[in-house]
Amino acid sequence: MTDRSQDASRIRNFSIIAHIDHGKSTLADRLLEITETVSPREMREQVLDRMDLERERGITIKAQAVRMLYTAKDGKKYTLNLIDTPGHVDFTYEVSRSLAACEGAILVVDSAQGVEAQTVANAILAEENGLKIIPVINKIDLPNTDPKRIKKELVEIGLDTAHTLLTSGKTGEGVREMLEVIIEMIPAPSGSPDNPLQALIFDSFFDSYRGVVVFVRIVEGVVKPGMKIKMMVSSRHTEVEEIGIFTPEMKSTSELSAGEVGYLITGVKETQEIKVGDTLTSVDFPTASPLTGYKEVKPMVFCGIYPLEGGEYQNLRVAFEKLKLNDPSFTYEPEKSLALGFGFRVGFLGLLHMEIVKERLEREFGLELLVTDPTVPYEITKPDGEKMIVRSPLEFPEPREVRGIKEPFVEAVILTPPSYLGQIFELFEEHEGEFKNMQYLSENRVQLEFKLPLREILWGFYDDLKGRTRGYASLDYHLGDYKESPLAKLEILLAGQSVDALSVIVPKSKAYTRGRKLVERLRSVIPRQLFEVPIQAKVEGKIIARETIKPLRKDVTAKLYGGDVTRKRKLLEKQKTGKKKMKKMGKVEIPQEAFLTLLKIDEK
Repeated sequence: MTDRSQDASRIRNFSIIAHIDHGKSTLADRLLEITETVSPREMREQVLDRMDLERERGITIKAQAVRMLYTAKDGKKYTLNLIDTPGHVDFTYEVSRSLAACEGAILVVDSAQGVEAQTVANAILAEENGLKIIPVINKIDLPNTDPKRIKKELVEIGLDTAHTLLTSGKTGEGVREMLEVIIEMIPAPSGSPDNPLQALIFDSFFDSYRGVVVFVRIVEGVVKPGMKIKMMVSSRHTEVEEIGIFTPEMKSTSELSAGEVGYLITGVKETQEIKVGDTLTSVDFPTASPLTGYKEVKPMVFCGIYPLEGGEYQNLRVAFEKLKLNDPSFTYEPEKSLALGFGFRVGFLGLLHMEIVKERLEREFGLELLVTDPTVPYEITKPDGEKMIVRSPLEFPEPREVRGIKEPFVEAVILTPPSYLGQIFELFEEHEGEFKNMQYLSENRVQLEFKLPLREILWGFYDDLKGRTRGYASLDYHLGDYKESPLAKLEILLAGQSVDALSVIVPKSKAYTRGRKLVERLRSVIPRQLFEVPIQAKVEGKIIARETIKPLRKDVTAKLYGGDVTRKRKLLEKQKTGKKKMKKMGKVEIPQEAFLTLLKIDEK
């Protein structure tokens, strides 16, 4: 047995997973404090959350890794690698790759709120990656804590609660005991430093001086500076410039061996070439096959982003280029709207991801932005059998060119108290949900499984759920398959001209309601013109709703101070002819404020 193998026996790689706001980041703070990884002078709340947005929202957006050294009760010194995972359903793939870099997971559950939908999803994800799960009931310092009930709920979702820990991330109670259980229960890494290099990329970020910094877990072999390596999915060959560990600051080392977690700098400048889930290996002594689990992450929510000031278009382009370096998971391409001017069609992993990117663009680059309604990708079959993916209403073909439309559906899991079952079934019926299964986890907790269109998640479903259940129900979902749906493009015509920025793809059954709301709202926000302006909603060539903005009437007879009545009639006839001409040739300008109001319209 080599020295490296002996070292590997004292390594523990683990992750902390939890539902949002169950105390994951606070618990990580106490671990760093007790292991003296961060000095008291440098200690602050949510140490591993680097972005202001993460700290404000109380969620982890970007994965972080940190190495902690801890001397256990047996007198031996252990290396504990904590990989802090993102905490939202939008980043499920990143979470799965972070879990693939570990042997164990701490599943944190709030002692008052109990098991939530994302708790179940995280537990399943950890089990799929073959991890040892240690349940932790957190926030036991709260007055309304109920550990017995929580343990019962954990058993109901199939977890072994024999080593369940009671902790308080706030006071530090039970955290030292948690470190001992991690050492005792989580297995050491099994790889050998003598095998060909096989390393998992589980995250990356861009450093403006060094290029892309890659987060790696060494599964087999050893990596050293100067080694020639290749990425097995992207087929990129490069040379290792520096390797190191996170303390949580970056600290360079001479090598990383099997079982260890750290970073790697190669001088690669293009984040697109570094793919989360890819396998690194040596060019000279390559591994036979890549690690399993890699998949190409595809954006599932699209929207148009336009600058409020037309002259800011180039600044927005530069902002996207810079932001893309730190977040390669969104896509963007130029788009022109007759109503909004030049902007971009942007693809995101989900709604939260969309909010984060928009907020970062506004905060970090000082931009004022207008964001159109989010849409999902639709698969359209043409009459000749050709298939096309439509990401925007602007790309939607004419009705005669559409033989069938498929849209993405999600598998949704809801955990709720039984008293809200009626409201939830009613809600799913409104949102076109298809009931799949129901299971009582305890007398106070029911698990419901539904299938519903992804577009419904975008159209206020989560807010409706929280409102009808007073915040007691929790939702988790994952993408399912595409399914045939009766959809159509709803167009808004202003003075006979289609307003592209207000076009939406809607179910045919809801087209009238949506169209009626839009035309009514438009009538109230568009200033009156000197000519009559009809506002119409059109679906598949038919007008389904109409409102009219009455014209302003200029008093053309005000200058008259007497004389024959025929002079007055002559002026009024001239005005009437002018209004007819304006109605044919006049253009209606929609103010930006009107678009801001319209794009916030309640879909339901």
